[in-house]
Amino acid sequence: MISKNTSTKSLEEVHSTVETKDKNWWRTLFAFLGPAYMVSVGYMDPGNWATDIAAGSAYGYKLIWVLLMSNLIALLLQSHCVRLGIVRGRDLAQASKEMYHSIINIPLYILAEIAIAACDLAEVLGLAIGLNLLFHIPLLGGVTIAVFDCLILLTLMNIGIRKMEVFIIGMVVIMGGSFLVELLMAKPDVGDIAAGFIPSIPYGTALYLTIGIIGATVMPHNLYLHSSLVQTRKIERTVIGMRKAIKFNIIDSAIALNLALFVNAAILILAASVFFTRGMFDIADINDAHKLLEPLLGSSLAPILFAVALIASGQSSTITGTLAGQIIMEGYLNLRITPWLRRLITRMLAVVPAFLVLWFYGEGATGSLLILSQVILSMQLGFAVIPLIHFVSDKKKMGEFAIGFWLKLASWVSALVIVTLNVKLVSEEIISLMVDYNNAWWIYVFVLPVALIAAILLLYITFGPFIFRRKEREIKIHDFSLPELQSKEQFKRIAITLDFSKHDSNTISQALSIGGKQADYHLIHILESAGALLIGNQISDKEEQEDIEHLIQVTKELIDKGYKATFDLGYGKRSFAIAKSVFEFKADLLVMGAHGHRGLKDIIFGETISRVRHLVKIPVLAVS
Repeated sequence: MISKNTSTKSLEEVHSTVETKDKNWWRTLFAFLGPAYMVSVGYMDPGNWATDIAAGSAYGYKLIWVLLMSNLIALLLQSHCVRLGIVRGRDLAQASKEMYHSIINIPLYILAEIAIAACDLAEVLGLAIGLNLLFHIPLLGGVTIAVFDCLILLTLMNIGIRKMEVFIIGMVVIMGGSFLVELLMAKPDVGDIAAGFIPSIPYGTALYLTIGIIGATVMPHNLYLHSSLVQTRKIERTVIGMRKAIKFNIIDSAIALNLALFVNAAILILAASVFFTRGMFDIADINDAHKLLEPLLGSSLAPILFAVALIASGQSSTITGTLAGQIIMEGYLNLRITPWLRRLITRMLAVVPAFLVLWFYGEGATGSLLILSQVILSMQLGFAVIPLIHFVSDKKKMGEFAIGFWLKLASWVSALVIVTLNVKLVSEEIISLMVDYNNAWWIYVFVLPVALIAAILLLYITFGPFIFRRKEREIKIHDFSLPELQSKEQFKRIAITLDFSKHDSNTISQALSIGGKQADYHLIHILESAGALLIGNQISDKEEQEDIEHLIQVTKELIDKGYKATFDLGYGKRSFAIAKSVFEFKADLLVMGAHGHRGLKDIIFGETISRVRHLVKIPVLAVS
């Protein structure tokens, strides 16, 4: 159910499963079509609807240019994901794990999970609203149903990536067709639409909505998703083969993302032509928009199409959200969770806040909650975009496929726009909090430190790669010398605990000096990861494999020098696992070294030697 992913392949179960080799250009294109459509649904999820409706009703057509700009940025960044996945064979999470230290990767992982939860929040609310609009199911009931519908949809993941892509494309077609019909009904002013492509940020909440639109369009989890999905195609690992794969995937991206632009623009234009032109400037709620479509457009078909498209949007997004969550968890943590459990955990992170908000603030709060989810997504963008730019700019790793000067410039300008807008928003929100709550203590204790840590992290991932060159991570086994010392006959079976630190050499030396070559030695190491604590020896992960390799090498070195040695890898709580292994080996002496834990780790793992002494009935030698 839970394990560590020991494979270096992203989404291993569907990796390189789609054949692309064909002499016919159109059939080759068809083979590559698909990944970008799965990514594009994230650009059309219910969160987009909320920001587009709010922007259209409040400012008419004036923010259409933001949609266009966001789409261009999305095309640029998704093309980088294509390049990363095809050339390096890594998704964004895997590349980050290789580039940054765990001190940096842990907060990056947490931020990525927050982005997934924010995206899923929009999907939950979208499904609940859609069910309410079509079947009059209360929103709280719809949110409850959302817990289970995601599990049903996951059956699609078992029938193959191509069939899943067909399902997603079908949902996209439903959305696009629905809004095309509604636009024809609304009859918007073409001249005003054209004027909306001239950049400007009006008064009031326009900046907040602009950031929300960017967050809704350029979604951080899509960067992780796309860099993985392109690896589902089987390609020739040659310069010509990779160049061909990049070309066809970029065509796929251009078609899919421009369709997403059409859907988003259609929603904004619909809101502008139906609400803004009639003086309804504060329609930010999808529910309100649905109710007003029929009387304002004079057709009962309009609200039905609106609701159907909304459900299609949420259901397609729920699948891609699951995949993105799996990619992020496997990439950053090497941890693989059964898809249904992964999906359930992610969905509960979205359902709980949605349920609480609806319970305490009522159904009128859904619009604000949806827009907030998109602003949160936008605030995560810099932490995914900046590492991506670094990865595809690295000539050492990318070779001739590293992006050139103009693409670098466009990429960094895009990142600067995203980060600057978010810094401005966060600054304004903090100042507003200080004014509204009269410089309350919790702002200085919680809000400001979190903002400062985020700023430091952002600065590090931006400038760190230019300053620090991190060496490739290797599995290293600590060297130690095996002394040739005299045996002491009273101990024949000696257990030795190891933690693969610098202390091991001294611990083994002391044990060998006591038992010599006549004694039997039993090396013990305990796997203390969260997974091992949770499910014990059922776990199968990268850390376990590395630990076994360490034990095998140390044991082999002892045997090669004439000592009799075995090993045991224990799982879970350290002291009990050591005592169990000692008992099973029937040891008459246990030699333990310093375990290397200090402060908080001592609290978490316990003072091992002290606990073990009370659990075993043999002498324990503590080696400092």
